[in-house]
Amino acid sequence: MNLPFEYDQVTPGEFGGTKPTTTDFNNSRVVILPIPLDRTTTYVPGTRTGPHEILVASSHMELWDEETETDVHRIGIYTMPELELPFGTMDEVVREIRRVLAEIVKRDKFPVVLGGEHSITPPIVAAIAAKNPGMSVLQLDAHADLRDSFMGTPHNHACAMRRVLEYARCTQVGIRSLSPEEAAAAPTLPTEIFYDYNMRQHEDWMDRVVDSLSETVYLTIDVDAFDPAIMPATGTPEPGGLTWYETLALLRRVIDTRRVVGCDVVELCPMPGNAAPNFMIAKLVYKILSYRFGSELGQK
Repeated sequence: MNLPFEYDQVTPGEFGGTKPTTTDFNNSRVVILPIPLDRTTTYVPGTRTGPHEILVASSHMELWDEETETDVHRIGIYTMPELELPFGTMDEVVREIRRVLAEIVKRDKFPVVLGGEHSITPPIVAAIAAKNPGMSVLQLDAHADLRDSFMGTPHNHACAMRRVLEYARCTQVGIRSLSPEEAAAAPTLPTEIFYDYNMRQHEDWMDRVVDSLSETVYLTIDVDAFDPAIMPATGTPEPGGLTWYETLALLRRVIDTRRVVGCDVVELCPMPGNAAPNFMIAKLVYKILSYRFGSELGQK
């Protein structure tokens, strides 16, 4: 809409809003892709609204990061329209997600995918790993997601990391829920698990996480990795979990010492009347970008 005068406004569909700068796809360093998939959720549904609510919350963030002393918004963050997936089968859904992500990464963009359920992660990893041989994946999650098949499909969100392992080895952090079948299979799979109940017994647990990763890393963060006391808005909450500041400390250590090439944040199930979890995840994404690109802006 063209107006004869200007005034400040909020654009909820763009990550971080449009002020102080706007960008387009070509001059962006970061591409935000919302994928509101909610097909295989097995407990509380609602992850399809997660991407939208993250974007709405992000438009109310202050853009100065006091930790890195940067405004990473200035590097160019472009928000793409929500990816619609009107397909009859999960096989078709997976193929389309992989195709779109391949288009993003071949243009040298840093993808940030907002879910939606965790079943979106394997095709994302497939597309990014194809361009980054030897890449590993850091997963923050309450659940191992190592089932080979669940509820009739290998693409269920409970199978997400089992499918990811077909493309990259993994390090799984904060795990506190898995089936007997997953526990039996885990030692035979190319993954290292840091269980929530005992990982902090080692003061150097964050160093161990970093040491387990290859030089190139993709991040996948299921919001149920957090303690439900601070993140109740998820479809499969588990007692225990990560705190805000230890999560940031781990992510900064990984980003400072490894080449992080993309990330996704999944399984936010917004709660009517409680905007705090939505804002927390918007802030988490902005912190990841501040750590990843702040050095280009003279970060502290």
